[in-house]
Amino acid sequence: MRAIVIGTGPAGITAAETLRRLDPSGSVVALTTEPFAPYSPPAMADHFLTGRDLPLYWKGQDVADRLGIDERRGARVEGIDTGSREVVLADGQRIAYEGLVVASGSRLHAPLAGADLPGVLDFKSLRTATELIGRVRRGEATSALIVGNGFIGIELSLLLADLGVDVTVIGRRDWVMPRVLDPVSSKVAEAALTSRGVTLRLGVEADAIVGDPSATGVRLADGRLLEADLIVAATGVKPHTEFLIGSGVETGWGIHVDTRLATSVTGIVAAGDVAETTDRLTGERYVHAIFPNAVAQAPIAAANLLGADLRYDGAESMNSLKHLGVPIVAMGTIESPDEVLRWQEGADLRAVYLRDDKIIGAQLAGDIRAAGVYHSLMVQRIPVDRYGRRLVEPGFGMADIVFEALGHGSASRSAA
Repeated sequence: MRAIVIGTGPAGITAAETLRRLDPSGSVVALTTEPFAPYSPPAMADHFLTGRDLPLYWKGQDVADRLGIDERRGARVEGIDTGSREVVLADGQRIAYEGLVVASGSRLHAPLAGADLPGVLDFKSLRTATELIGRVRRGEATSALIVGNGFIGIELSLLLADLGVDVTVIGRRDWVMPRVLDPVSSKVAEAALTSRGVTLRLGVEADAIVGDPSATGVRLADGRLLEADLIVAATGVKPHTEFLIGSGVETGWGIHVDTRLATSVTGIVAAGDVAETTDRLTGERYVHAIFPNAVAQAPIAAANLLGADLRYDGAESMNSLKHLGVPIVAMGTIESPDEVLRWQEGADLRAVYLRDDKIIGAQLAGDIRAAGVYHSLMVQRIPVDRYGRRLVEPGFGMADIVFEALGHGSASRSAA
């Protein structure tokens, strides 16, 4: 097959690799706007702190040459001509395809006045991140305002603080990472952040990014003006779907795909941050923009493009914050539980969200060794009512599951 892959992020390069492995006589063209070899976005913070390239270029900087992929950097896709089966580039070039993988990823989404001002930075791509960190290392910036207290904003605040920058995070919710953590679990993260020198301004609304001719500050809804050397937008991401207008590929927030990761147009599949898939727990469809989902979807999408009939079980939400000083893992959903079980001692915390006696979400801080057990119970939809409060107590783990599987009840174990 003559295949084209749009994007060389985690989903794109994994799809390209799969196509070459399953169809060695075919050809693969991989298109990217980036000037870099395929890299792993979650490894960027570590890369800038340590200078290590190996985790960043997780497939190797020579992956395209090694696998025989025609990688074209600096190639911006303008549109898809599904009638003639051609990808149209911004420079007017047309590239014919027999099969197409859309793994175009996502871009910064900043619905805020002034977000398009020169000097507004983000940490979404290696290109923009390199510019941001370069300004710090050249001594051009000693202070930063980060608009957005989600996962990316918090990760970046830690990186900048470690580089000696005076960092302030602005968030409209009263706790950090509100899509990932509940207010109680968030307190552990907030304490660790402030101990690292990060200033948190929570429960405040950013009204606009201001400056002339470039961004120099953020005006809050109450009229206060905050200024800094670096103005960073970390308000969320939006899938790259603008080039699909007029193609017939059905989109919502992302690209609509079925259980085979096929789009509404024959011969086109999608994977990664651009794919709008179902959640394996809730059945709701939305974009699950995290690394594990991207690399799980890509081989299925690529194999199905070649004629396989593989099904994708659905995406899931799981995040881990590694650079905080206190490890934190959050999985599943915290929406509409029947019951929440908690245990906390200092910075060690466990919270399990239950619905119909099954785990729908969990959050751990400090001692996170039970994360794998909770995840297994959650995705397998195993009733956990037999464990009671022991589910969140220290020491609960795989031994408890095995003990139960051998036919021993909790009462027997307690008596022992």
